[in-house]
Amino acid sequence: MNAKSLFVYGSIAIIILLIGFGVGRFTVANKEDHSGHNNIVATEEDNAPTTWTCSMHPQIQQSEPGDCPICGMDLIPLDDNDSNDLGPRAMSMSESSLALADIQTTLVQREFPTAEIKLVGKLEYDETQVKSLTARFPARIEKLILNYTGVPVKTGEQLAVVYSPELLTAQTELITANRVDPNSSLTRTIREKLRLWGLLPEQIDEIVKEGKPSDRFTIKAPAGGIVIAKNVNEGDYVETGETLFKIVDLDRLWLFLDAYESDLPWLRYGQKVNFTVEAWPGEIFTGIIAFIEPELNRKTRTIGIRVNVENQDGRLKPGMFARGTVESKVAEGGQVYTSDLAGKWISPMHPEIIKDGPGQCDVCGMDLVPIETLGYVSDSKNEEAPLVIPASAVLRTGKRAVAYVQVPDTEQPTFEGREIVLGARAGDDFIVKEGLAEGERVVTNGAFKIDSALQIKAKPSMMNPGILIEENENGGMGAMMMDKVIEPLPPLASSLLKKTLPDYFALQSALANDNFDTAKAALKSMMSKTGHSGELAELIHTMLAAKDLNAIRRPYFEILSNAFIAAAKENSSEMTGEIYLMSCPMVYDDRGAAWLQTNDEVMNPYFGEEMLMCGEVLEKLNDGK
Repeated sequence: MNAKSLFVYGSIAIIILLIGFGVGRFTVANKEDHSGHNNIVATEEDNAPTTWTCSMHPQIQQSEPGDCPICGMDLIPLDDNDSNDLGPRAMSMSESSLALADIQTTLVQREFPTAEIKLVGKLEYDETQVKSLTARFPARIEKLILNYTGVPVKTGEQLAVVYSPELLTAQTELITANRVDPNSSLTRTIREKLRLWGLLPEQIDEIVKEGKPSDRFTIKAPAGGIVIAKNVNEGDYVETGETLFKIVDLDRLWLFLDAYESDLPWLRYGQKVNFTVEAWPGEIFTGIIAFIEPELNRKTRTIGIRVNVENQDGRLKPGMFARGTVESKVAEGGQVYTSDLAGKWISPMHPEIIKDGPGQCDVCGMDLVPIETLGYVSDSKNEEAPLVIPASAVLRTGKRAVAYVQVPDTEQPTFEGREIVLGARAGDDFIVKEGLAEGERVVTNGAFKIDSALQIKAKPSMMNPGILIEENENGGMGAMMMDKVIEPLPPLASSLLKKTLPDYFALQSALANDNFDTAKAALKSMMSKTGHSGELAELIHTMLAAKDLNAIRRPYFEILSNAFIAAAKENSSEMTGEIYLMSCPMVYDDRGAAWLQTNDEVMNPYFGEEMLMCGEVLEKLNDGK
């Protein structure tokens, strides 16, 4: 090959390499994240930062990247760009800082969110189906045909044979009057007296047909069901009014469920409830909410819900535990929309009676009422959907709520904090009453990191509308924490409860023993299982930033304990080892505070050695298997 050919082939190779390099750069630079969020990829042109900080603990500032010594999170670059001209609650970030912080946003939009309410409870007798069979006349029990409880009976089946002189006299009177005139008022009066004494019509007709009174009488069941009480034995003498048997019809049961106070906005009379029982795994049963208790249980902080359940096949038994679910589609103003009930009329006493128009209840005769009077939306098409944002977009402390909104049309990614007014929470979403507009983008991942960056810059943030910066012991800048009760955590999922419960018990023990370092170690271990995102993780980060035991104890350990208590109660059958619910009335002036322990010896985590034995055992949550 001559020199000219070498030159030509070499030139072609160089061109191909350059094209390949350009295509590669173009591909990398335009790589998109298809997760549905606004992730921005860092470019090589961004200058490397000189200061690194923790998004959860902004008082940590280092000259090199690494892990936060408090929580172990990766440090992020501190953007030194001056953003004071953006506003007191706004900040901009470089592309590299944005990518490292993993900031994600979503649209503020209007929709009818669905709230799924989880409930637990137990099946019981329907009190309206319990019948008492009482002695209508003095008698002696000659023979008990039904001589034990739990046996099923049908209407008209024999229960007992009795002897009664009074009944013998009444039979004689009936036979005599009937012979004189079967249609006379005297005959009708004696027939009515025997009917009121509990004799069935066919039994009265049999006395007339035989024409001979009997001193023995057979008591028959006035209704079918299960005998739940037997109050007499053979040979007993009973007076008028004494209860002989109690019979309950199990074709319909009551399901009593406990709802958390926060679930009340989404529960309505007449709603359908789906539930499961352990006896029939995988099968879903249904019922209708027939009653919501007017008063909160002061011990459990729950509201009782009663559900009517049809049980024609008899597979459901009183005493069975059940796990229920109610799905509510939420409308503006906290109303509920259910397509099955839209525009209907319902009985205020019997929710199974639903009609298309006004009328009377087929069971009790009461006037039906429009479904809208019970807090339902008549037609979702005519109602404006509420403004909704994901719960992960909201930062809360006390009564304040803050969301970070992406500012459009800026040279660098820019975000500003907004104080917003929240409505109720529906599932993974919050209804927004004020502060946001449809079409804006709110930060759903990384909002706490932006908030921390504002704290570093001595700007207002979530924790306080004023400046939150103070000098810490090492001369760095640290965030001040407000000693106010923040929003409660939702109950933990069963899988997360099982993983973190040992860490919770370690934290409780450390607080009871006044061991600050061990308490921090337990929190770090718990965070390694929760990750760094979510409400529980944010609470743990806040506790890790505490400078002493009291800053961990109140109110944060109480908030953490309440979430664990709720989850442990809901999943008590799945827990291993003994778990005790403890309470101390002295933690706050107006109320006590509760916690969990693995034994029944009081070890108060809120006071430690100061008042270690203050408290009592409220209950044992499981059987200790």
